[in-house]
Amino acid sequence: MNTAYDFSVELGVTKAYQQAKGWTLPQRELACLRVMYPALFRPIRFGDLFAGRLEMSFVGVSPEPGGLGYYCDQAAIEKKLAEHEYPAEMREQVRDVLRFWKTETTAYKVRSSYPASVQAALPSDRWTDDPLPAAPLYRMAGTYMDYEKLLREGIPGLLAEVQDRKPQNPDLFSAMEGALELLKECCLYYRDQALQLRDEASLPADREQLNAMADALNAITLRAPRTLRECIQLHWLYSLISGTYNYGRLDDVLGDDLVRDLETGVLTEQEAQTLLNGFWQLMADRNTIWNGRVILGGRGRKNEKNADLAARMMIEATRQIKEGEPQLSLRWYEGMDESLLDLALQSIREGRTYPILYNDDVNVSAVSKAFNVSIQEAEDYVPFGCGEYILDHRSVGSPNGIINLLKILEITLRNGRDAVTGKQIGLQTGEIGSFQTFEDLFAAYSTQVAYFVWALAEQEMMEYQAAGKTAPFLFLSMLYDDCLERGKALFSGGVHSLGGTLETYGNINTADSLTAIKKLVFDEKKISLKELLSALDADFVGYERLRKELKAAPKYGNDDAAADAMACRVHEQICRSAQEQAKCVGLDSYLIVIINNSANTTLGKLTAASPDGRKGGMHMANANNPFDGNDQEGLTAMLNSLVKLRADCHAGAVQNMKFSPELFQLPGDIVKHVIKTYFAQGGTQAMISVVNRGDLEEAMEHPEKYRNLFVRVGGFSARFVTLEKAVQVEILHRTLY
Repeated sequence: MNTAYDFSVELGVTKAYQQAKGWTLPQRELACLRVMYPALFRPIRFGDLFAGRLEMSFVGVSPEPGGLGYYCDQAAIEKKLAEHEYPAEMREQVRDVLRFWKTETTAYKVRSSYPASVQAALPSDRWTDDPLPAAPLYRMAGTYMDYEKLLREGIPGLLAEVQDRKPQNPDLFSAMEGALELLKECCLYYRDQALQLRDEASLPADREQLNAMADALNAITLRAPRTLRECIQLHWLYSLISGTYNYGRLDDVLGDDLVRDLETGVLTEQEAQTLLNGFWQLMADRNTIWNGRVILGGRGRKNEKNADLAARMMIEATRQIKEGEPQLSLRWYEGMDESLLDLALQSIREGRTYPILYNDDVNVSAVSKAFNVSIQEAEDYVPFGCGEYILDHRSVGSPNGIINLLKILEITLRNGRDAVTGKQIGLQTGEIGSFQTFEDLFAAYSTQVAYFVWALAEQEMMEYQAAGKTAPFLFLSMLYDDCLERGKALFSGGVHSLGGTLETYGNINTADSLTAIKKLVFDEKKISLKELLSALDADFVGYERLRKELKAAPKYGNDDAAADAMACRVHEQICRSAQEQAKCVGLDSYLIVIINNSANTTLGKLTAASPDGRKGGMHMANANNPFDGNDQEGLTAMLNSLVKLRADCHAGAVQNMKFSPELFQLPGDIVKHVIKTYFAQGGTQAMISVVNRGDLEEAMEHPEKYRNLFVRVGGFSARFVTLEKAVQVEILHRTLY
């Protein structure tokens, strides 16, 4: 029988927040953190090699886990109340919590700050339910802290620095001091738990591991870590308590410690591999779905030889720990140790989907131009979430908005009206009879895009401002450039570079739709826009012949000059619209990301039939990839289309590829040759699933037999059998090479 949830943390955080009225933001956050930790840390399990399991409360403070800033998950609380009988007094206390936070969460404060103009463009946050061209998101996602500094200085070193800087900003640095003392308390909390479990353990191996865990937890409260075990333990607990979901360039961060332990005999290679495997399992068990990035390789590492050894062992950890996380990502460049690419492809060939491959020979210079930073700074680019880039512990670029370009084309054809509801949701840019040329239509579409991008950029800045006025995010601020130097919190002027990113969807369907319109309506004059609109409104019922002609129009993904040129035009238009907004709203950068989790399916359900021949409610193409088998000319042609899209004007793009096991069995190491050629031609990234259609179909019928069948969904991997049916169908329909 399930024990009733006790709501102690929710009640405690609410009380601490209320009692902190009149306190400063750092004091208030520290008071709430003291309620949350170590209470939210879950027990060590037998078999764990490191301490640290976390379950977020329904009320709390966090950059992203649980919610933005001060959050309250009303739906989850209501569900718990419905599941159990509670005394009337307790039930009323919880109701008081819900009433209090209704207008006090950070997300509410962001939404309530919108001026009427932004409110009109972004009327709803319910993007999974309402047919919207654009919608805001609420989070401070994609944080990467300075883990090298954390492990170099340790808790005592960070304490000494904040104490030295206290005169600069006494309130902020005193709270940071308190936060680090709280972290020490959490380490000792877990130390005592490990010792208790050691005494209860029946197996000598368990007792030995728990004793080593307790020693490491004690040591990191007293000094900087000196062993790989101590480094991982501090890294993990700090990551959890800070609210970050990304774990850094781990080969570079841990490489020297790994090699030192191997050379001094502290660890054998097998023991080191076991520790890394244990770390990997904890990251997997955290189950963040779209996050959990670990970065390997790439330019700019401090000790490439040691980092390469660590990278090889980390790829092996991914091979052995068959889970959806961590999202292992390998940055590659010509001249790097070739064996790392070989190991990566071996892991992928075995069905692991990891590592994700990134091309530093393109990406470093592209990031330098897009972010307007030096090449040296750009060498610190790191992907997060579903594939967005930021600069490691130097920039923030939280993706706080989504835009559906196909929905924008839909409303452009209807003078700003939504095809699903008939409501006016966009600008009035002209009825279809007013578009005498294709350029007239494209100009109207571009005006609509610019309007929604403007609103989302304004919203992004307001979200940062609200975050800065709500909490200093103490743990993040201590390990982000230039917060300590400036004596300011992360979102209150502390971070070195404050950027924003905008998630775009429907890019390729929009381009293919515009190609079909240009060809059939304006160039060949086979149909009128009015006839096309009638067919779209009917979802092609009674217009099957017209749909066939639309589907036969040139499509992106075939190295077709016309189709690819239109894709480039659509791509550069949205990129330019976003870049132009950065200075207008006060951001260092504002860039799009062409990534897909499963939102191409979710948004597609709310998008009407489109001129590329796609029926209403169908999923849209995944990121930059061709739509549903439209790539008919083979793998080389598809890759040639991909590389035509500019990489130096955005903050990340996803390139999903579905390869058959048979492709890896061809002579001449064909897959490696294909990837290296693709990179040499300008490819930025490759996310590869190795599957066959028969297995996917069988897995849909008999999921119990295919628990270890992994696929790339978009910017994340998942067990195929755990995905909703609509997402499974979308993946099944992707072209298999």
